[in-house]
Amino acid sequence: MIYSFAECVLDTDRYTLLRHDEEVHVEPQVFDVLRLLVENEGTLVTVEQLISNVWNGRCISDAAISSRINAARTAVGDNGKAQQVIKTIPRRGFKLVASVRRPGEALSDHQLSQTQTVRYAKSQDGTHIAYAVTGQGPKVLRTGHFLTHLEQDWTNAVWRPYLDRLGVGHSVVRYDQRGTGLSNDTPDDLSVEAQSNDLLAVANAASMERFPLIATSQGVPTAIHFAAHHPERVSRLVLYGGFAQGRMRRDDGYSANEAKALQTMVRAGWGNPRSAFMTAFNSLFCPTATQEELNSLAKIQLASATPEMAARVRTAIDTIDITDVLSKVKAPTLVIHARHETMNPIAQGRLIASRIPNAEFMEVDSPNHIILPSHPTFDEILTAKLAFIARPE
Repeated sequence: MIYSFAECVLDTDRYTLLRHDEEVHVEPQVFDVLRLLVENEGTLVTVEQLISNVWNGRCISDAAISSRINAARTAVGDNGKAQQVIKTIPRRGFKLVASVRRPGEALSDHQLSQTQTVRYAKSQDGTHIAYAVTGQGPKVLRTGHFLTHLEQDWTNAVWRPYLDRLGVGHSVVRYDQRGTGLSNDTPDDLSVEAQSNDLLAVANAASMERFPLIATSQGVPTAIHFAAHHPERVSRLVLYGGFAQGRMRRDDGYSANEAKALQTMVRAGWGNPRSAFMTAFNSLFCPTATQEELNSLAKIQLASATPEMAARVRTAIDTIDITDVLSKVKAPTLVIHARHETMNPIAQGRLIASRIPNAEFMEVDSPNHIILPSHPTFDEILTAKLAFIARPE
């Protein structure tokens, strides 16, 4: 039997486990644990059942069971904190909570909610913007930002867990910003005004009249610009790791030489995880990333943009300044910022929160610019975002 679940394929005849189409080595007992959980999808598998089926009823320590469960979680891209695939039921056993599909079996409503549909919207200047809709429920729009690709995001170790959490109870509309991913890859205009028009085009194409807007990093000034110019469209605004002033517009000692150095790192090491330039680049963006997360980010870099376009985007980011429209934002706003990140210092988050009327500010203890599923603040950040957009108007 072949079982598909959580971007994994378990083949019990060939005794193989694939994840993201690549074979994952697992010990025989770990494979047997996975098979038992998959065969009993959504049902509690007791410790007694595990011992009976995997160890033939022998006396086994709790540590041995925990070791095999942890190995099974690692193999399928899960962990004990997230428990998005294998859930522990305290003092009782374990349950596979991911949806499982067998050959020839129709997709369930839940599985349909885990698929995505990619379409195109046409921006004001004629640029074609690729967008996707995933999940089920009230729509929320995630602003486009650097380093995305709609198709590869869907199987990425960094972005997929984030999208899955947002998609619990929501239809998530997201798009590749101009110059990246599946959108037009050679735009002339990379200004924040053009990016704001792209956001409007996607919202219109997705039939979104009034909606919560979630933005990260470079998407933050775009979201702020849009909210200031289209207040009737934005019900709530959630901003993470953003900035109002690009690096060349801040009064923090940042120089043109530093901007050129960052562009050199991008051009020389883009998409190459073994490059010293990319090591330095990643140490700025996500210093605590696991090797799997780093590999996923390197893989998506070349899919997202060419080295030259990535450098162009980086230059455009450095010259943004939307401080003049902060006070015009009317939507209830939550600003979240990592305390120790270096790409966009926390002073920028405080600036945004202090200038947007009645904005709420949340500081999290992390050095990462990117929200990493492996970091303890992942749940804290996602919980805060979802709770904020769930508040009644």
